[in-house]
Amino acid sequence: MAFLMARDDKRNQHVLHTARPFVWPQQCRTLTGETKAAILARRENSHHRTDENRENHPGNTMIGQLRGSLADKRPNQVLVDVGGVGYLVAVPLSTYAVLGELHTQVTLLIHTHVREDALSLYGFLSAREKHLFELLISASGVGPSLALKILSGMSVEELVPAIRGGHLERLTRIPGVGRKTAERMVLELKDKLDVVAAAEQKPAASPTGAEADVASALVNLGYDQREAEGAVADARSEAGTNSFEALLRAALQVLSAPKGRAKAV
Repeated sequence: MAFLMARDDKRNQHVLHTARPFVWPQQCRTLTGETKAAILARRENSHHRTDENRENHPGNTMIGQLRGSLADKRPNQVLVDVGGVGYLVAVPLSTYAVLGELHTQVTLLIHTHVREDALSLYGFLSAREKHLFELLISASGVGPSLALKILSGMSVEELVPAIRGGHLERLTRIPGVGRKTAERMVLELKDKLDVVAAAEQKPAASPTGAEADVASALVNLGYDQREAEGAVADARSEAGTNSFEALLRAALQVLSAPKGRAKAV
């Protein structure tokens, strides 16, 4: 019996040495080595499951795009209804100006900004504008709210050369941008704007609502993305309607015209 107890003690010492630091409750200190080992094993499995749940928690997922009905809109904020859930999204004036009417479909590229006390969404119609927004908030002293004011006060086509050329007088005309902030923007961002500057100086407005759906349908049919968007833009001006069916028919007619026939992939 003494030999078995000694073997159990050694087993207990081995288990306690390899497990996480753990202080046994007073009433459990008389348990045998086998029972203690089982308790420790169950405790270790519990920690493992907790870690897995933390890693797979939906709260860690970032929102990158929203498509839904435009439930409400204001110059600095819109409400997008996605499957019955309303998302408040802050937008620059450049995005607000080209949004459709209420209750039409809209697609926004989203930057999710996470803080300790809040999760905020910022929406844009073009990837170029979203990229520039993310560059702006990477500069010292420029938060999301100021970045939206900057994009609202100056177009991308004007802002990029102003930063790259160090035109402080133009930057300081934007409300909320002082000279020091403008200097930091120029210093920290002028060499990071190559991707933004390489884009077309006057890109076509990103399609929204039914136009985006029609363009997506044409791409699924095998047409090139640019050809599809160009055909939708022409069809929109000719058809003068937001109806998906009418726009699709008109876009297909544009693509099938002899002078502008799009070649399917």
